[in-house]
Amino acid sequence: MLIPAHQLGHDGEEAALRYLLAQGYELLHRNYRFRRAEVDLVLRHPPALLVLVEVKARSSERYGYPEEFVTERKRQLLRLAAEHLQETLVWPTDIRFDIVALTPAAEGLRIEHFEDAFY
Repeated sequence: MLIPAHQLGHDGEEAALRYLLAQGYELLHRNYRFRRAEVDLVLRHPPALLVLVEVKARSSERYGYPEEFVTERKRQLLRLAAEHLQETLVWPTDIRFDIVALTPAAEGLRIEHFEDAFY
């Protein structure tokens, strides 16, 4: 049975957040918006790394892997949001862009975490 796209996106974001929190990340913002940019998850990875995460959930890999759907335009918007976040938070150290890709699996959702996916 196909899951509606909106539900799959919501479930994927929830699963990605649970996964990252279990890995020791701390949530700072969810669905952070700046102008036309939206960042699904903004987290801190101790001790002092700011991580902006794009979550991509797909109902199958039939037309490609979820991580392949983070376009150059989306990357530009994420960089714009990152600049704003750095200024707003007065963030003194490094930032990183990650992708969490999710696809249905027998046991729920298969999660792949791509650290430092782009700059």
